[in-house]
Amino acid sequence: MRRVAEVRALLADAALRLLGDAARLEAELLLAHALGRPRAWLYAHAGDAVDAAQQAAFAALLARRAAGEPVAYLVGTRGFWSLELEVTPATLIPRPETELLVELALARLPADAETRVADLGTGSGAVALAIARERPRARVLATDASAEALAVARRNAQRLGIANVAFAQGDWCAALGDARDLDLIVANPPYIAAGDPHLDEGDLRFEPATALASGADGLDAIRIIVRDARAHLCPGGWLLFEHGFDQGAAVRALLAAHGYREVFTARDLEGRERVSGGSL
Repeated sequence: MRRVAEVRALLADAALRLLGDAARLEAELLLAHALGRPRAWLYAHAGDAVDAAQQAAFAALLARRAAGEPVAYLVGTRGFWSLELEVTPATLIPRPETELLVELALARLPADAETRVADLGTGSGAVALAIARERPRARVLATDASAEALAVARRNAQRLGIANVAFAQGDWCAALGDARDLDLIVANPPYIAAGDPHLDEGDLRFEPATALASGADGLDAIRIIVRDARAHLCPGGWLLFEHGFDQGAAVRALLAAHGYREVFTARDLEGRERVSGGSL
């Protein structure tokens, strides 16, 4: 029979079983989820007993995490920008470096004007919803080729009460239909080279492959977006997209070759080239 254990003892044991610098944080997130409590509750109730059923649920989560499943999928949520988003194995897990894409988008969208924005390959809706929350006068279209991902994004919009977002299914710019007056197109497309060994490591093993890899050099999706976005932007409109840390020079060349102006690349907090873009 499983003995009753205290919160602090369960966390200490779990942190030893999990690998990596984030072991303690992951243990806290998983235990909070198993208990149906916010993470902050654990600190105020470190001496509380956890019953056998809750211990069993926590142990099952720990076993799955030890086998490699991402914490975000195990608990079903991930924070991004100021939002707590539902995520599932049908969506990419939002990452902190993608917040740079939101920052650069907001810098090009005046808060006091009506604007039209599209987010290509929206996944959980992270970028589209962050922009829509910060720019309530913007009309944001979130697109994805995956019906399952769009369902997650719609649920996030509804739960968060963000009403200035619409959704469309389709592959990249094909989902934009006959729209020709967008002020901004953003995208976090797949940009890892097919066959890259990192795809078989860590959380990437469990995320949707179509949201990660794109051709022999990782640039197939970006080539399509750069080529097609021009037809949907208004004069002075911007295209911004995330890419790999070693792809800056290649994507700047693509943008220049397709006639974009003001071509630039911005670096993330770790100093890596992360987001590029250009205007019409």
